[in-house]
This record gives sequence, C-alpha cells and structure tokens, in this order.
Amino acid sequence: MDDASIIELFRQRDETAISEIKQKYDRICFYIAGNILSQREDVEECVNSAYYEIWNNIPPNIPKDLKTYLCCIVRNIAIKKLQYNSAEKRNPKFTVSIDEIAECVPSGEDIYDDSLSEAISRFLKSQNEKHRKVFIRRYFYGDTTSKIAKYYGMNEKTVATYLFRTRKKLKEFLQKEGYDYE
Repeated sequence: MDDASIIELFRQRDETAISEIKQKYDRICFYIAGNILSQREDVEECVNSAYYEIWNNIPPNIPKDLKTYLCCIVRNIAIKKLQYNSAEKRNPKFTVSIDEIAECVPSGEDIYDDSLSEAISRFLKSQNEKHRKVFIRRYFYGDTTSKIAKYYGMNEKTVATYLFRTRKKLKEFLQKEGYDYE
C-alpha cells in the first residue's frame, strides 16, 4: 500500500492504518531505534510509542513524506528514552553523534524546529550525494563511523573527514541563514 493510502486510513481513523504502516516501515523503525537503544524491550517500546504518536497526530498533521515523518518520531522517542535510561551515566555510543551535531546547531535553537529543519534540508540537498548520505547515516540513523565506512566501502578516517567538513559547512550555512551562535 502506498503512503497516501495509509495516510488516508489514518484520516478516516481506520485501525488498519497501524498494521499497514507496521508492515511497510517496521524494519527501518527498529533499525533506527536499535542504533540508539541497546535493549530490545526499549526498542520495541519506542517503535510502538511512535505508532501511537502517529495515530494521535494524523489528523490534524498530514505529513508530506510519511517515511521521514515516522523515522523522525522514532528517532526522537529513542533519544528521549536513551536520555531517560542514562540520566546519571552517558552512553557514548550515541551521545557522541549528538555532541558532534550540537556543534553545528546554534545553542538555544530547537533542532526539531520546522524552519531550522528546512534550512538543514536545503543545505543537505546542496551537498555532494556521498557527503549527504554519510551525514544522514551518522546523524539521522545513528550509525557509527566504522559502520558507515563498511557500508560505503570507505576508510573510516575518510568518513570522519567527510563528517567534519560537512558539519563545518553546515555551521557556515546556518550562520548565513541568520542563526545566531552567541
């Protein structure tokens, strides 16, 4: 079933929308949550919470891209769960990528703010395809640099260099867009 049909099921409050979205996107949701969380139970809880949130959000929200919308929700819930689980201790597996990207985003800005998200999307669309894909695998999917290197058949240091340069360009781009870093 295509995304527009699934969204229409949600709009009609038809419960088959949940089974359809699960059938289509369960694997990627588990992949994203699994890269952030280490416990299988936490991953399952996170994905189920995302489906519940989508049920509550559509309508009134009508996403342009259902897959991206769902993946963002899963990622946000997983990050919140990680923060909750590691309130005293830090999980270096995922917090490293959060710390890296935090250097690019102006302090005090909500990373999930629509205008900031749109600016980041415009920036990524202007980048070389490989740089963009490496960036997204690291900061959206939460992949490690070694996993990205293996996935694209690259050296791990090359991946780190790509990420460093892209973050630097992103920061410059956001400054030109009027985001304040002071």
